[in-house]
Amino acid sequence: MSLKKTNVNIGPDDKIVAMARRERDERENGYRAQAFKLYPKICARCGREFSGENLRELTVHHKDHNHDNNPPDGSNWELLCLYCHDNEHARYQATDSNTGGTPGEESVPRSSHTPFAGLDELLKNKK
Repeated sequence: MSLKKTNVNIGPDDKIVAMARRERDERENGYRAQAFKLYPKICARCGREFSGENLRELTVHHKDHNHDNNPPDGSNWELLCLYCHDNEHARYQATDSNTGGTPGEESVPRSSHTPFAGLDELLKNKK
């Protein structure tokens, strides 16, 4: 039995996504390798040591949360294990949602627009 080959049509959006992922992986591998040369393979939060097979569980965390800020001295990086890295991002997101802005930035006033203002009156008038 022979398998029939099908042509997969890749649209322009798929090509853009694939290119963005490839560039991200290349950029990530570059700063990851550099961070491993600069820092000991230890989680900066919990102190767990990594080597060999479990080295993939050690991530490069961007302190300012900007993945494009990769200074050659590594001053924007810290090595975190997967658990500490997830915890850091959860804390960052909680801070962001509570303050309405990014930690360290001035708080931007929230919109005063109320989309449902007067809705109760409209509903009362319909009855």
